[in-house]
Amino acid sequence: MKKSTFSKNWPKWALQWGTLAAIVFFLSGLATKIFTNMEAADPEKLCPMGGLEAFGTYISRGSLPCSMSSLQILMGLVLAAGVILFSKLFCAYLCPVGTIDDLLMKLRGATGIKSLEIRQGSIVDKILRAVKYGLLFWIFYMTTTASELFCKNLDPYYAVATGFKGEITLWMSIVTVSIVLLLGLFIKRFWCKYICPLGAASNSFKFWLPMLALVVVWVIAGKFVEIPFWVLLAAWCVLAWVLEAFCGKSKLHILSVIRDEKTCGGHCYSCQKACPYNIDVPSFGKKVTSVDCTLCGECVAACPMKALKVGVCADTKETTEEKKSCSFSKFIPAILAVVLTIAAVIAGNKFELPTIDVTWGVEEGMKLETLKIEGLKTVKCYGSSMAFKAKMEQVRGVHGVKTYVGSHTVVISYDPARTNEDILKEAIFEPSHFRVNSPDPKELSELKFVTIRTEKMTSKVDLNMLGLQFRVSGKKIYGLESEYACPLIVRVYMDPEEQLDEDWFRETVNKKTLEMPIHGGQTKTTDVDFEFVRLEKGEGKIGIKEYLTGMLDPFKAEYKGEYAQGDSTIIRNRAEVYAGKPQYI
Repeated sequence: MKKSTFSKNWPKWALQWGTLAAIVFFLSGLATKIFTNMEAADPEKLCPMGGLEAFGTYISRGSLPCSMSSLQILMGLVLAAGVILFSKLFCAYLCPVGTIDDLLMKLRGATGIKSLEIRQGSIVDKILRAVKYGLLFWIFYMTTTASELFCKNLDPYYAVATGFKGEITLWMSIVTVSIVLLLGLFIKRFWCKYICPLGAASNSFKFWLPMLALVVVWVIAGKFVEIPFWVLLAAWCVLAWVLEAFCGKSKLHILSVIRDEKTCGGHCYSCQKACPYNIDVPSFGKKVTSVDCTLCGECVAACPMKALKVGVCADTKETTEEKKSCSFSKFIPAILAVVLTIAAVIAGNKFELPTIDVTWGVEEGMKLETLKIEGLKTVKCYGSSMAFKAKMEQVRGVHGVKTYVGSHTVVISYDPARTNEDILKEAIFEPSHFRVNSPDPKELSELKFVTIRTEKMTSKVDLNMLGLQFRVSGKKIYGLESEYACPLIVRVYMDPEEQLDEDWFRETVNKKTLEMPIHGGQTKTTDVDFEFVRLEKGEGKIGIKEYLTGMLDPFKAEYKGEYAQGDSTIIRNRAEVYAGKPQYI
């Protein structure tokens, strides 16, 4: 990399390298080691492509795919707004695949590898540009049909970020990663220009006026005849490809690369050589309107005559103040990329769209009420939302469900003449048990148990977290068992010699964080929000065999082609030898 180019266009490289470093920092696990209360990073949390897919699914089906939330949707919509108003800023400054493509271009120059050029406007160029629109249609169609992010199957970034262990189709991921690395080494931005479905979506937004007209026609036609969403999607992709391949110019932008025709002789082509997309800058005259332009600033930095600027000033007779303003304008695209991203993150955390919003069996004149339950951690994606909906359909008097997977919240619509909140809460609750520590049947013939009452424990996950809280306390507590009541019943099984009073339980249950030791001597901190109500009077005794029988789930195991079912007799026999660790056949 030439020093002069870097020094003139350092905002681009700073953002690209900063974004790439942040991705490595969070996805490698370094962040969770340093900030122990931080959750594991999600590779798709800020992905605008996933947000666009989620928005399309929401429009066509009224639901969100997978575990998508308002944050991802805002990232996608802000990307679209940025392209419409300015240009493909995400592609130029934030996309990790684009950064790798740029580095491959620098590697090619440093090693002397001769690049291959596909002439702009050639038949090959037009045909290859159709590939990304075919992928765009396929990805959106599959996502809206199955409510799962299909892009993860072939996204090179997602495959690498998850170590090829995510929700991928291996051969697709290998092919796409190979295209990025191998073809990107010989052809400038091959992936971005011809394959990337997000690039296809971004280019379509550059032609926002005809695309908007297409949507208006679809909406009006839908008033007279039902037109499937996939028809609009197909028409969108075809129209965008035609405009890109046979027009290739988009003029409705606030910012563009501006060329001083008097200063530029148009013969050195330093700008075209430096451009990641090989754009013939002089051929556009005063204003570069190429659909491929991302406002990356590489052409501006490479121009030896200083005839190129990023901005809105096209007048070649500029005052000194105007020249200073134009000189500063080269920083504007990078600043806008950061500002738009921050705005999307802030706005995306201000509200939440329901993952599903379904009603059934509502009759005319029926007056429904709603019950809102927060912290239901078993509701965490589209699949679990549909499972919850199926469960509620079996409950008498329930006529609708909304789920919000980001906050693990559900809203149930019900007929108060047929049911009430207590019945609904009991229907939702799933009794469970959790083994805190392992008692040794050789040393203990029985355990004692006490009963505590708690609030804000709505799922099995909550009982597990409370059990871990007891585990780190170091007390001889062996297991927990929950039973529905208001407040919730939690039985605590412990060593007969252990003496724990109400104050100890109150202090432990009411802790707002769970601090668990993890590998490497680190501590992972997780926020919890349980409330202790009271310790019931009295205590009970239970035989060790009876306790172990209750804590062991029925099982099925295959051994040499034969199945064994874990009924109560088998479990009771296993309990006699059970010493706290699984015993395998």
